[in-house]
Amino acid sequence: MGERAIKMPDVGEGVAEAEIVEWCVKVGDLVREDQVVASVMTDKATVEIPTPVAGKVLWLGGAVGDVLAVGAPLIRIETADGAKPAPAARNETDAALESVARELAALNRRAQDAAKAAPAPEPSAPTFAVAAPAAPEVSSARSHRPWASPAVRRRALQAGVDLGEIAGGGPQGRIVHEDLDAYLARSRARARATQSETIKIVGLRKRIAENMAESSRRVAHFSYVEEIDVTALEELRAALNAEGIPERPKLTLLPFLVLALVKSVANFPQMNTHYDDEAQTLTRHGAVHLGIATQTATGLMVPVLRHAEARDIWDCAREIRRVSEAARQGAATREELSGSTLTLTSLGALGGVVSTPLVNRPEVAIVGVNKIVVRPVWRDGGFVPRKVMNLSSSFDHRVVDGHDAASFIQRVRVLLETPALLFVEG
Repeated sequence: MGERAIKMPDVGEGVAEAEIVEWCVKVGDLVREDQVVASVMTDKATVEIPTPVAGKVLWLGGAVGDVLAVGAPLIRIETADGAKPAPAARNETDAALESVARELAALNRRAQDAAKAAPAPEPSAPTFAVAAPAAPEVSSARSHRPWASPAVRRRALQAGVDLGEIAGGGPQGRIVHEDLDAYLARSRARARATQSETIKIVGLRKRIAENMAESSRRVAHFSYVEEIDVTALEELRAALNAEGIPERPKLTLLPFLVLALVKSVANFPQMNTHYDDEAQTLTRHGAVHLGIATQTATGLMVPVLRHAEARDIWDCAREIRRVSEAARQGAATREELSGSTLTLTSLGALGGVVSTPLVNRPEVAIVGVNKIVVRPVWRDGGFVPRKVMNLSSSFDHRVVDGHDAASFIQRVRVLLETPALLFVEG
């Protein structure tokens, strides 16, 4: 027998350490060659670590949430000699249960024999008829042994249930399987209601928490909300989708918002900047790399639509779908998850009426989309139904004045309410 130490590998260029986010094995487990033993995370990429050898796990290099340097011992494995583990010993509980079942069957037979041989009881005395196949009557005080079949008793013993606590619903008070099932379901519900669980924040969830807390602490947030009539925009979107051209993707609201933001940034370039609050410098970007806030199974991620200023509406729709899907599947690259200059966030149908999104540092602005609703709007001397939604946007007040922020959103509103302007050059 030998011992093999597997070290934390270099999981990416320039990466010096990685966080353990999941152990797939525990000490004592037998593993085969190339079996995944752990998942580690660096930045926002999760990597599975396989073992190059087969054997028995002797030691784990840390707990979930611990950060290990590249080259540090991750796991130790005792190399196997090919012998198979001995078969498990017979379960002692099963043997005991079988003994109980045999005892109960014998007691039932003796009770039936005694009932046949016993003299008739006095009229005033309570009668207990023990005649097959009917079950005996059950005293209302339930002072006798609960009446149940050996199979029900076996299940109750396995579950640690006292049958005396269960009211039988079978013939003459017999406890049947359905009674035991209902009792177990109630017990599990009560247990869940009183349980508390401590969950360690690790991996992507930990990074989200740190980034959100840092943004809230450092950025002087203020929000501006504007209502936008998107009736004409929705009519245009429906008409474009109805054309059914195979090579064109279906359009959601987001590609139109991207075009509106790109055109508005041309008038308000201070919104497309990074603020370095340590160096007290502002970097104004020419390209618009738009972050698309995306909910995934592991938490919020922000894949980037690069060079939005150089794309048409179909290309925007296609690329938004691609990078968002890559993020949801955990396949997005580091480049696809970094470098945004302005962020767009939307909760879709859950968008609510108003939200206050947090600026994605070091950016200085984030535009949030709320849900579309039909409301009565006063036009030409009367109320008419219109589709409206709110844009809830936040800004870093250290470098963005309130007047500029409001003017920026008003420009976005004009473009969305008159969608033909989105396709006019200049």
